[in-house]
Amino acid sequence: MHPEHKGRGLFGISLTAALAGFIFGFDMVVISGADKDIQALWNTSAWFHGFFIMSMALWGTVIGSVFGGGPTDKYGRKKVLLVVGLLFTVSSIGSALAQGPYMFSFFRLLGGIGIGISSVAAPTYISEISTPASRGKLVAMYQFNIVFGILVAYLSNYLLSGFGGDNDWRWMLGVMTVPSLIYSFMVFGIPESPRWLLSTKKDQAAAAEVMAVLGMQENDVVQEAPAAGHGSTTGGKASVLLQPRYNRIMWLAFLIAFFNQVSGINFILYYAPRILAAAGLATEESLLNSIAIGGTNLVFTFVGLYLIDKLGRKTLLLIGSVGYVISLSMVAYAFQAGASPSFLLTFLLMFIAAHAIGQGAVIWVFISEIFPNHIRGLGQAFGASIHWVFAAIITLVAPVFIDEVEGIFKDNPWPIFAFFAVMMALQLIWVLLKVPETKGVSLEEIEKKLVTQ
Repeated sequence: MHPEHKGRGLFGISLTAALAGFIFGFDMVVISGADKDIQALWNTSAWFHGFFIMSMALWGTVIGSVFGGGPTDKYGRKKVLLVVGLLFTVSSIGSALAQGPYMFSFFRLLGGIGIGISSVAAPTYISEISTPASRGKLVAMYQFNIVFGILVAYLSNYLLSGFGGDNDWRWMLGVMTVPSLIYSFMVFGIPESPRWLLSTKKDQAAAAEVMAVLGMQENDVVQEAPAAGHGSTTGGKASVLLQPRYNRIMWLAFLIAFFNQVSGINFILYYAPRILAAAGLATEESLLNSIAIGGTNLVFTFVGLYLIDKLGRKTLLLIGSVGYVISLSMVAYAFQAGASPSFLLTFLLMFIAAHAIGQGAVIWVFISEIFPNHIRGLGQAFGASIHWVFAAIITLVAPVFIDEVEGIFKDNPWPIFAFFAVMMALQLIWVLLKVPETKGVSLEEIEKKLVTQ
């Protein structure tokens, strides 16, 4: 047994991998505080700002998620998580020191690639070291770390506002170097996934050693080894996902990722200060209330973590869907009727709570569960890439709709929120009719139920 693994246990090892989510969340939202300052500094148009500044990291996530599955399956989960830490570190330093929009975009792209890869490798890794009873809450720790990173980013932006004068935004982005380095060093101390060791390396002894570190008995290895190891490896070929036997799984992964983004979650997180300012709040108030959004996200993510292995994935999606429809409809009404900022903020916070309990808690768990062991990395990559493609598109076009000067809905953005509400009504119908429950079921049993033989 490797000495660096002793005493870490299942929770500690899962938490280390999940810390990639903290940097993911921080990096995703920190740009909201730098948004207007950077646009003013480089005097960019709404289209240029939307693509090169605000959404470039998200196009990186598309690249990382599309191409992250093959290396995750071929080289192992641990090695890929180490690469993620390196990309985060280089990105944070480069973004903070960038002297022009194109250099800034390049380093934001690198960070986005790291996020995209982490959204493949971290949930995959955690799902494979978990037991059926604990898998939901352990994989959901990745989501918890995302929202914790979001809250810290909002808080950091608020505290650093005015700290560096015109260079506030550089401090906001550069501070992410610290957690990136800490995460990178911590990943050195985690073991490789036992299921990967079985399915790809065919190394029963190494897998048994890791199982022992994770607190599993020898008979657990015997029971799980055949299903994990007998499936043929894909060599990283994504075409295997197109086999008809995986049709149901592919549609489940596509739709949960698609609905996640057409809820408007990234639109609201990325542009929270602008949205709140449009409701009549001053800049400092909008930054402060962004912290309320991040805090609500964190609190209700705790609730989702507590409930996911008790109520199940499908139930949480249903609760979240109802909350989405109500809150988004009321936000649209608030803008359309000119309601008070406090009324608008109340339903924005309800929206965040609905997301945290529903889609936020479930998405990474669900995608990591439904694909067979031998193609889990590729499957996670598919689901994550769909998520990030729609996140990038929405973030790219948002300034075209809400820019104070050029925006189509610059006077009143209510149609945007009405659109999101309709999409969430469709999600509610889909969850009711098509989504299976995976609570408390082993990964191998889920495979038997969802894959057409």
